[in-house]
Amino acid sequence: MRSSQKSIVILAASLILPPAGLILLWLRKGTSVFRKSLGSLAIVMVGVAHLFLFYGLHMEFSGGIGLVFSFQGGERHYRQLEAHRAAFQAPAPAIVEAAPAAPAAPSKAESVPASAFGSTYWADFLGPGRLGHYDQKPILTDWPAGGLHQVWKQPVGGGYASFTAANGLAFTIEQRRRDEVVAAYDIRTGRERWTHSWKALFEEVLGGNGPRATPVWEDGRVYALGAEGELRCLESATGKLIWNKNILADNGASNLHWGMAASPLVVDGKVIVTPGGGHGNSVVAYDKLSGLRVWGSLDDQAAYASPTLATVGGRRQLLVMTAKRAVGLAVEDGRLLWEYPWVTQEGINAAQPIAVAANRVYISSGYGHGAAVLELTPRGDGFQTRVIWANNRMKNKFNSAVLHEGFLYGLDDGILACVDVESGELKWKGGRYGYGQLLLASGHLVVLTEEGDVVLVRAAPEKLQEVARFSALQGKTWNIPAISDGLLLVRNEVEMAAFRIAAD
Repeated sequence: MRSSQKSIVILAASLILPPAGLILLWLRKGTSVFRKSLGSLAIVMVGVAHLFLFYGLHMEFSGGIGLVFSFQGGERHYRQLEAHRAAFQAPAPAIVEAAPAAPAAPSKAESVPASAFGSTYWADFLGPGRLGHYDQKPILTDWPAGGLHQVWKQPVGGGYASFTAANGLAFTIEQRRRDEVVAAYDIRTGRERWTHSWKALFEEVLGGNGPRATPVWEDGRVYALGAEGELRCLESATGKLIWNKNILADNGASNLHWGMAASPLVVDGKVIVTPGGGHGNSVVAYDKLSGLRVWGSLDDQAAYASPTLATVGGRRQLLVMTAKRAVGLAVEDGRLLWEYPWVTQEGINAAQPIAVAANRVYISSGYGHGAAVLELTPRGDGFQTRVIWANNRMKNKFNSAVLHEGFLYGLDDGILACVDVESGELKWKGGRYGYGQLLLASGHLVVLTEEGDVVLVRAAPEKLQEVARFSALQGKTWNIPAISDGLLLVRNEVEMAAFRIAAD
């Protein structure tokens, strides 16, 4: 075979099957090592392109500065997701909450309406009060060697939202190709009950693509916010649209670098959102039934934390983190009750403010900022603030802390830590769980690590005591877990699963 023919064969092999081309190149006689090395580099580059284009290699950044490579994202994942949903598509023309749940013939138990199996306990972001506490029933704290019993596991669309649950359905929002999709799943089986979608694709190289804000349920309706500001109110039983509004366009606001991430808060007939517009359009309340504007407040750029309802200093109020301060707002009209400057790199205030005493509020941010406890004292129609303590012992980046018996537990830039809420004293720090998330249940921390492990840790100030651990998901996991009716619900960009965590 002539030299030119050999070159053509090597080139063709390299384009079709790069490893074969690499072998043929090094078997070729009469070619210098230098030229073979250059050719090898080119073939390796072609091989990497093959991995991305044909085998679903996916690259993104972790919560730190490291790169994460996996074969779980991209076109390959969408095909798997679509095939899975098609195989288990509900046959009924009208999908309702009470439809049979199992893909096969329903058993006697499964013929009962789904609502009979589900409460509305975890209907809000981070559960009741947005505190990250599960107190509905005791959880199992002596886990089997292989981990908690898996009830179901399946593909899910992209994004970083968590779950809420009500009447036997679990709700989340996903990225499916170029659509943002609100989906309702039977909490017992994982079977998709309904979806509602619109055209939207938020893309960001460092943070990743897809929606971020967790949908919330209230009185038979689901309120979902997309990463580009699309707010929709849906019937929770069917997914039927009731009203919609883009909160960015409606309030003259620009999207944040990492997208809209704050879950809507439903309170007193209003839906509270944080578009971050100027001229009194930073924090906005819409009527929950009609979507009509009720009030607007502040001129701050939005942050990433969700608004929270709490009673502090004897007054029921909204606790809100903006890009430059922590504030308390009147629920009725959004009037500013108090403020405290809190400026973090690029306005990344993502952790939830927490009412930690009758008149005290805890706030925290990452990027070297730290944490503080503020005391509110009534003054006129509002409050004056005083700093009880402030330090960098707890830096909650985009994961919130939980309070238990006078101590705060949270991920301090990826390392679990315990801090005395009265003094700010660090009690212990250890356990590298990455930029995962955690909840409190039965005196324990249920930690979902950045790598997808579920870890049980005792919530005790004496020392770090890890009780159990198992692998729940594959791939980067930033999504907050949820617990409803004894089921632990977890998801990331590609997988979702439910595990039995109830003690009985």
